[in-house]
Amino acid sequence: MLLKSVQLTLLIGPIIPLTPPRPVMDALAEVEVQVEDTSQSGFKLTFSIDKQSPLQILFLLTGGLPLLFMRVVIVATVNGVSNVLIDGVITDNHVSPGDKGSNSTLTLLGKDLTVLMDQSTLSGFPFPAMPAEARVALLLLKYALFGVAPLVIPSVLLFVPLPIDQIPSQQGTDLQYIRYLAEQAGYVFYIDPGPISGVSKAYWGPQVKVGPVQPALSVDMDAYTNVESMQFSFDQQKNKIPLVYIYNSETGVSIPIPLPPITPLNPPLGLIPPLPTNLLPPDLTPLRDDLAKKPIPQAIMMGLAAAAQNAEAVTCEGSLDVTRYGGILKARQLVGVRGAGPAFDGLYYVKSVKHRIKRGEYKQDFTLTRNGLVSTVPTVNI
Repeated sequence: MLLKSVQLTLLIGPIIPLTPPRPVMDALAEVEVQVEDTSQSGFKLTFSIDKQSPLQILFLLTGGLPLLFMRVVIVATVNGVSNVLIDGVITDNHVSPGDKGSNSTLTLLGKDLTVLMDQSTLSGFPFPAMPAEARVALLLLKYALFGVAPLVIPSVLLFVPLPIDQIPSQQGTDLQYIRYLAEQAGYVFYIDPGPISGVSKAYWGPQVKVGPVQPALSVDMDAYTNVESMQFSFDQQKNKIPLVYIYNSETGVSIPIPLPPITPLNPPLGLIPPLPTNLLPPDLTPLRDDLAKKPIPQAIMMGLAAAAQNAEAVTCEGSLDVTRYGGILKARQLVGVRGAGPAFDGLYYVKSVKHRIKRGEYKQDFTLTRNGLVSTVPTVNI
C-alpha cells in the first residue's frame, strides 16, 4: 500500500510474524490502530474477500474461533523512517457475507501484547524477599519470547519485605498484578512497540510528559494548515487537589497534605492553571481512605499521580492527514499547536492517537491534553 512516501507493512504469524501471501495483502481494505498512552491499545484489519480467498478457508478451518496467539505487527514507513504502530495478537474476528455477488468482509480485531499477560490467574505465587521492581521484572521475563524487553524504573519506596515477616504473593493475572504494583507506586504500565518490528518495550515507571517536541499542528493558517479539524474544551470542574492524610503516631492525629500537580516529570504546559474546585469551600475528603496507613513516600507518589490526572483540564480533539502533516503523530510525546489563539496555542501532551489507513489515504485522529491555558513557550517547532 503506497501513498507517495508512505508504505504499510503487515506481518502475521504465530510467535514470529511473517509477511502474508500476496492474495492476503491484495484483500486488505482498511487498517485501524488505536494507541493509548497508558491503557491497552488495539487494532482492526478489514479484508474484502471472495469465496475462494485463503482467508475464507482459514476462517473455516478455525471454526470461527479467535486466532489465539496469531501475532500481528503493523509498520508504517514514512519518508524512509519505519514506525511500528502496534505489535499484538488477534482476539476476535467477524465475517459479513456479501450481497448480490459482492465480496464478503472479514474483520480481525486485536489488542497489544498485554492481552497475553491477562490470560491466566496465578494468584498465590510467592515472591519472597523481592521488592515490587524485582517482581515486575520477573513477571515480564516470561514474555521475552515475544520480544518484550522490560524497562523497570525503581520507585522512591524501595521496600524489601523480610520473609519472616511477610511474603508477597501475586493476586490475579500477570497484567492485573503488574498494574496493581504500578498503582501502589504512583506509576503507569504500558507496552511500547518498536523501534524495530518484533521488539517491544514494557515500561513500568512514572508517567513522563517531558522530552522532544513533535512538529507543530497548525490550524487556520492558510497554506501552512496541516490539520483537518481541531476542537478545544476547558473543564475546570475536573481539577481537584488531592488530600493525603499522614498519620502521626506520637500525637495520634492525621495531618492533611494537599499535593500540587506539578513535578519535574509533569511540568506546567499552560501558563494559567485551572483553579481547584475543592478549595472554596474547602473539601477535606481524602484521596483514598487507606493512604494514611501506607508509608509516607508511597502515599505522596500516589497522590502526585492523581493530581497530575486531575489537572488536565484542557483537551483538544482533532484529525489530520499524514501526507499534509509530513509525518506520523505519536502518542506519549509532546506536540506544539499554533493558530488556535493565545488561550490554546503552545505545547500539549499526546494522550491517544488513532491511525486510519486505506489505499491512497492515511489519516489520524488524536487527543491532546495539558494542565493550563496560554502557552508557556514563545514559539513551537514546525
